[in-house]
Amino acid sequence: MPTYVYKFVETGETIEVHQDFSDDALTEAMHPTDGKMRPVKKVFLPVGITFKGGGFYKTDSGKSGSSTPSSTSDTSSSSSDSASAATPAPAAD
Repeated sequence: MPTYVYKFVETGETIEVHQDFSDDALTEAMHPTDGKMRPVKKVFLPVGITFKGGGFYKTDSGKSGSSTPSSTSDTSSSSSDSASAATPAPAAD
């Protein structure tokens, strides 16, 4: 169940509320100090995102000066060829 942040309009204080995705946003909430229902507004906070792996500017669209990816594919295909050559043929009955 996600946690949402709401801010009291009158005081500026914030509270966290656990709600289902299908629940409507609150318009009023009980103030923690006096227990009275007061108007609130939903606060939208930024989300931290980390991109990992290939396919991003730092690794793929920057200066291209190395031929590492092509040499890696050549190595993998030659290793599969040598593996099939090393496998003995089945004996004939």
